[in-house]
Amino acid sequence: MLIAAKKAVSIDYTLTNDAGEVIDSSAGGAPLVYLHGAGNIIPGLEKALEGKTTGDELDVAVEPEDAYGEYLAELVSTLNRSMFEGVDELEVGMQFHASAPDGQMQIVTIRDLDGDDVTVDGNHPLAGQRLNFKVKVVNVRDASEEEVAHGHVHGEGGHHH
Repeated sequence: MLIAAKKAVSIDYTLTNDAGEVIDSSAGGAPLVYLHGAGNIIPGLEKALEGKTTGDELDVAVEPEDAYGEYLAELVSTLNRSMFEGVDELEVGMQFHASAPDGQMQIVTIRDLDGDDVTVDGNHPLAGQRLNFKVKVVNVRDASEEEVAHGHVHGEGGHHH
């Protein structure tokens, strides 16, 4: 069965950056299972998997525009510590939900602390990076009507959400 829209796809993968450092991997765990065509994975990887079948192995380099986008300096800003009301201790790397300029919710990460100045970054941690995937297609099956309606694959024995 070929990978196409409305197929439930299981893949084993290792994701590295251009320096060869492993960023993420399914090794030692269960395969990643996703609904093809539903935007569950980054566009560049989904496009590369289109038409593949169980047992296929591929190396895919995904450019930023087909992954998490370019790094945007305008998504970095400095806020006053008072904006983090109710949080006793702030640390670099902490993440918070915040309202984006378009009204959508976004995750921001604390990048720097300097006195009462807190520098936050609304870019995805992998924005601006080429992502290198080593992928093996483990399984391809028809998605259920319920999975298609919900826009994602459900776990063993039904949905878990």
